[in-house]
Amino acid sequence: MHFFYNFLTYLLLIPFTFYWLIKGIGNRSYLDRLPQRFGFGFPKLQNSIWVHAVSVGEVQAAIPLIRMLTERFPSQKIVVTTVTPTGASRVAELFGEAVVHCYIPFEFPNAIHSFFNSIEPRVAMIMETEIWPNLYRGCGTRNTPLILVSARISARSIPGYRRLMPLIRETLSHGIIIAAQSQADADRFVELGVNPKRTHVIGNIKFDIENDQAIVSMGKKVRNTLFPNRPVWIAASTHDGEEQQVLEAHRALLKTYPDLLLVLVPRHPERFTGVRDLIEKSSFTVISRTEDKPTTALTEVFLLDTMGEVRLFFAASDISFIGGSLVPIGGHNLLEPAVQGLPIITGPYFSNAEGVAESFIKHSACRIVANGEELTIAVATLLDDSDTASKMGEKGLKIIERSRGSLKRLLVLLEPLLSDEQITD
Repeated sequence: MHFFYNFLTYLLLIPFTFYWLIKGIGNRSYLDRLPQRFGFGFPKLQNSIWVHAVSVGEVQAAIPLIRMLTERFPSQKIVVTTVTPTGASRVAELFGEAVVHCYIPFEFPNAIHSFFNSIEPRVAMIMETEIWPNLYRGCGTRNTPLILVSARISARSIPGYRRLMPLIRETLSHGIIIAAQSQADADRFVELGVNPKRTHVIGNIKFDIENDQAIVSMGKKVRNTLFPNRPVWIAASTHDGEEQQVLEAHRALLKTYPDLLLVLVPRHPERFTGVRDLIEKSSFTVISRTEDKPTTALTEVFLLDTMGEVRLFFAASDISFIGGSLVPIGGHNLLEPAVQGLPIITGPYFSNAEGVAESFIKHSACRIVANGEELTIAVATLLDDSDTASKMGEKGLKIIERSRGSLKRLLVLLEPLLSDEQITD
């Protein structure tokens, strides 16, 4: 079956190329280091430590891991790969020259071969769930240990994987170590053919997030500068089909809270202009972050159209709504607002962070809403009852504190792989 998979990847080579070029016309960042997508232009390294994080969310989750690696192995090159340019920007912002960033190549065998020959990873770590047959095979044929970090797999995805069972079983047979988020995730990987002896439950390293007091302080300064003396709610990482619901909720809220400000943060930068147009067509007065000026008493929406500042604006807000959850995307990271003690609202679609969301729901640390009308009610309730809002934030902080320690458990698996004399710290 692997032969047919490779045959299909080569058939898709030309469509992939045209797709990426067309995408680059609309967003020039997709043309950044384009040859790397096809296996060319990688730096030449030896015995690197490789971490793969698809996009911004996975990069955020990997922060504790990457920082630990740079501190414990300062003489080693840490390679961080992403798929998206936004992920690349976040890596550059967070780590600068402390790590080497590359774009992961497409799944063409020759491109994967060139990638491995260039960076020569001593150990590979892939965040959460990215199952790529040629990438995994590349690790296996080179005897490169591969750990799936905070690995998760949903019950809904199992039937799809079963239809490709011979390929999936072969892909997961290369001595892969599963560092699963939960026992349920571990069991599902075993069901797909992973060796039970190489399957471990470490929890989610996202819980090892630390609250940056510098960000908190800067957030307060931003609030005092841009929108002082106003109640503020933030709708972060929103997607197409969500902004309209959020704006309608805000319109309803303004009838009772006329000085309320909405900070709206679209998930993808290529949508900033379109979302600005939607806000204006919806008859709201808006100021964008890139305008670099404070709001006025008439400003109803503040559009965050920059990258890497979401945590800053969480610190400048009173209530948070996490997007990708009112539409079937799967939701985004609840822990970034939680670590700052914010009350959290999310929609019913949270499969991307199912374990985290379920823990927050169980302990009443967030509220679930099904649509814009329920979102209106939830925000209004929290604006009216500051005590309840404060207690929600406290419960979220307690969940994070109880759930920390995944990184230490990961180190137990990782350190034997890096104890070879070729790796020195």
